[in-house]
Amino acid sequence: MPEQQPYEPEGAVAGTGMGGAMDLAASEATTLERPPGAPGGAGPAGKPRSLWSDAWRDLRRNPVFLASALVILFLVLISLWPSLIAPGNPLQCDLSKAQEGSQSGHPFGFDGQGCDVYTRTVHGARTSVTVGVCATLGVALLGSVLGGLAGFFGGGWDAILSRTTDIFFAIPVVLGGLVLLSVVTSNTVWPVVGFMVLLGWPQISRIARGSVITARQNDYVQAARALGASPARILLRHIAPNAVAPVIVVATIALGTYIALEATLSYLGVGLRPPSVSWGIDISAASPYVRNAPHALLWPSGALAITVLAFIMLGDAVRDALDPKLR
Repeated sequence: MPEQQPYEPEGAVAGTGMGGAMDLAASEATTLERPPGAPGGAGPAGKPRSLWSDAWRDLRRNPVFLASALVILFLVLISLWPSLIAPGNPLQCDLSKAQEGSQSGHPFGFDGQGCDVYTRTVHGARTSVTVGVCATLGVALLGSVLGGLAGFFGGGWDAILSRTTDIFFAIPVVLGGLVLLSVVTSNTVWPVVGFMVLLGWPQISRIARGSVITARQNDYVQAARALGASPARILLRHIAPNAVAPVIVVATIALGTYIALEATLSYLGVGLRPPSVSWGIDISAASPYVRNAPHALLWPSGALAITVLAFIMLGDAVRDALDPKLR
């Protein structure tokens, strides 16, 4: 007799929300084991394979993920300890060397104020990575909570959230930054991060809402509800693990967008301002001297482009690994 396959609810992602549901419904159903090594079945050690273990296995074999991860790891290291490769002071300038090219000890040359472009480019990574990471965490947390609750409970709460997100989507991001940040006097990253969270959560909220609505219709959620599980347990143990993957993908790609947005706002003069060190500030300062000193514009803009590209590539790789339809 051919070996039977276990029953899986239609639309469920293997190994995520099923883990909590099996804990709750283990007494009412028996699941037959899959052959070892089968997709979604038991791994080499006899443990059930999950979506996350399969995704990690695919990511380790993906050259796009490896290349982007190495670039991001390097950016994190120089953000935490920029003096490892750039021991100079980014605020120390010498007007006598303004717009000069590469020299010994100054491989990137000098900008229009006589500041070392190499030192400022390395130290500027800290600002960009800090803004991108903090804004992404804030947007993902706020958007996931609001969207998840709206998708789970529905009704009036869902209607209010949907109309609120429509209002926020109608606000141009750059124009909103020019208006809101122009009245801020604090020259730190936190006003910029707060602005990005304020205008960025609706996108994550829409994604989280749709994922929760899809997950809550699965049979294992209905079984958990029939067995008397509380709404909090159903949402956290059964729905959230199946709904979090799209949020992670969108947030990873958006991280690079927030880094570019910080540079744009700083370039326009409403983000970070001198004497802060930022790629956007350096690009803005080097623009008038692009003919006489193109190196002062090339290096910070190149670092910004590589950083944004690395996070977008990472997001694409994570999306491919977490999409069950590609298996």
